[in-house]
Amino acid sequence: MNQRRVTETRIVHTADLDETTREAIRALLWDVFDDMTEQDWEHCLGGIHTIAVGEGGAVVGHAALVMRRLLHGERALRTGYVEGVAVRSDHRRRGIGAAVMAPLERMIERAFDIGALGATDDAARFYESRGWKAWPGPLSALTPRGIVETPDEQGAVYLFAPRVMLATDVALTCDFREGDCW
Repeated sequence: MNQRRVTETRIVHTADLDETTREAIRALLWDVFDDMTEQDWEHCLGGIHTIAVGEGGAVVGHAALVMRRLLHGERALRTGYVEGVAVRSDHRRRGIGAAVMAPLERMIERAFDIGALGATDDAARFYESRGWKAWPGPLSALTPRGIVETPDEQGAVYLFAPRVMLATDVALTCDFREGDCW
């Protein structure tokens, strides 16, 4: 039987990714997500990457943590935003998702006011099992046209380890970026 095990989990800043690893992560994300875009890829860059490497050196899992600002009332929250969480289909259900998320969650707890991510329906149970909670309040985005409500994202935005109390009747507003705001 061919055992597929993760032999290594690496933590690397975008600036230190070699071209081969960078392209392998990109290929993994395009393979896992049917609707992956260049803007989604851009959202993964500029922060910390946790990379799971299987036997033979293949990238089999990935998650990225980037800095964002979320507004809540009068407060700008320093947010560790998780992007590009993916596990190769033939390596799922082996703890790889947990292996790439755990270091990022530790960083969120120690270095940010809050953690946040946008979850797919398929991934929601995984995040909930790790202590992430769906944001029940209103959502909006700060755009070049001002603050715009984003009700379509309701139920898909998850928060982790908030160090501050958040009133759920006050909108959580994300900073602007090209493509999907959340």
